[in-house]
Amino acid sequence: MDFEATLKKLNTLVDELERGGLSLEEALKSFEKGVKLTQTCQAALETAEQKVQILVEEHGLHKLEPYDDSDAQ
Repeated sequence: MDFEATLKKLNTLVDELERGGLSLEEALKSFEKGVKLTQTCQAALETAEQKVQILVEEHGLHKLEPYDDSDAQ
């Protein structure tokens, strides 16, 4: 499953949990699935970051700086 599809499933799970109406058992299963989906997304993002870092280094570009979105708002 690709990143976008995984993220969409995660968003759907979050929406279901926020709406409520699930039994405790169903909510716990959904939460567990959400944790696994989150881990999958995080791994995909880390892999992408590593690939970008390798490309930057291979092409002699400037060092990457962490993104700070505090000024974006």
